[in-house]
Amino acid sequence: MSGKADPRAAGEGTTSRTRLDRGRGALGPALQLVHTGRAPTRAVLTAELGVTRATAGAVAAELEALGLIRVDARPGAAAGSQGRPSHRLAIAEDGPVALAAQVHADGFRAALVGLGGRIVATAPGCETVDADPAKVLGSVVEAGAELLRTAGRRCVGAGLAVPSAVAEPDGLALNPLHLAWPVGAPVQRIFEECVRAAGITGPAFAANDVNLAALAEHRHGAGRGARDLLCVATGHRGVGGALVLDGRLHTGSSGLALEVGHLTVNPEGRPCPCGSRGCLDVEADPLAFLTAAGREPGPEVSLLQQADDLIRHHHDDPAVRTAVAALIDRLGLGLAGLVNILNPDRIILGGLHRTLLDTDPARLRAVVADRSLWGQSGGVPIPPCPLSHNSLVGAAELAWQPVLDDPLTALA
Repeated sequence: MSGKADPRAAGEGTTSRTRLDRGRGALGPALQLVHTGRAPTRAVLTAELGVTRATAGAVAAELEALGLIRVDARPGAAAGSQGRPSHRLAIAEDGPVALAAQVHADGFRAALVGLGGRIVATAPGCETVDADPAKVLGSVVEAGAELLRTAGRRCVGAGLAVPSAVAEPDGLALNPLHLAWPVGAPVQRIFEECVRAAGITGPAFAANDVNLAALAEHRHGAGRGARDLLCVATGHRGVGGALVLDGRLHTGSSGLALEVGHLTVNPEGRPCPCGSRGCLDVEADPLAFLTAAGREPGPEVSLLQQADDLIRHHHDDPAVRTAVAALIDRLGLGLAGLVNILNPDRIILGGLHRTLLDTDPARLRAVVADRSLWGQSGGVPIPPCPLSHNSLVGAAELAWQPVLDDPLTALA
């Protein structure tokens, strides 16, 4: 037996290492494709990345070794398809998670969210919000930490959604108008301190709740495939907006872009906490709807649930029908102005606005078309947001982003 190494074996090893080295730069893009559902098979991954089948195989194998995805060991072809069967790719069901937290006017909630925007576990929501943001964020992080202890999953980081513009880069909540928090509360720093105190590793981020809902919908919901996506939503109080351009949130020079809630839609309307009058924020949110319908809000459930229930179960009531029409007209007027300024290729609506759209889609689309230049030349699609808890999913996207950018470094 010769003591010399087989040159063919050495060559094959070198080729394999070279192939993987070339593919390392494709790990992040490949993970993003699987994460957003755009690469269900290795063949699609190969085509989307523009690499060889061998390189795509090495990339998929590396992501599987990192515990992020699963590669079907036996390739199969879909019914009616032609050509060579391809290995299917899926998110690892027992893979890492991100801690997601959301605070709103009627409470807070924590969840664990895996790749693909899948909510793995949620903690029961709290229905009161203290005036001290440190107490609130400490409680929601502890609820998330308990979820992590129960699940026994690796955590890549944490993200927080708040009903306020969040100034960059300091993470200050500049206008928590519907919370009793002080203006300029350093929510990013407080959240990060709470995350560290709970023993959770990985980066921590904070951002506006509607921005995060838009990000989640763009990657996993009604915004998929849109280039210029406008999201407008009302949750428990107020109205928010967000714009996603070429897959990235447009936050402006310091994180304060798209404060659509403070567009005036009724100059003689209600006073707004911002100091103006008749803003979308106070003319098209759940409290505005309940008031227009002549209903006194109760303490039993959130304002959003009360408004939703009233529309869904009492739509034959003339006062409810009148209130629905009034809010649709106000919302449509605001959307038309945004269409004229931003020229989005899709508008998605969340929260109570989704319910209004479901109730009378023709009326809303007609108002937008009649009041906007683009509407007169064909209109803009206006679908509802389908994701449950999309702000929570979006908060998790913040924590997942470093992994999506560079899996090897983030998980080292």
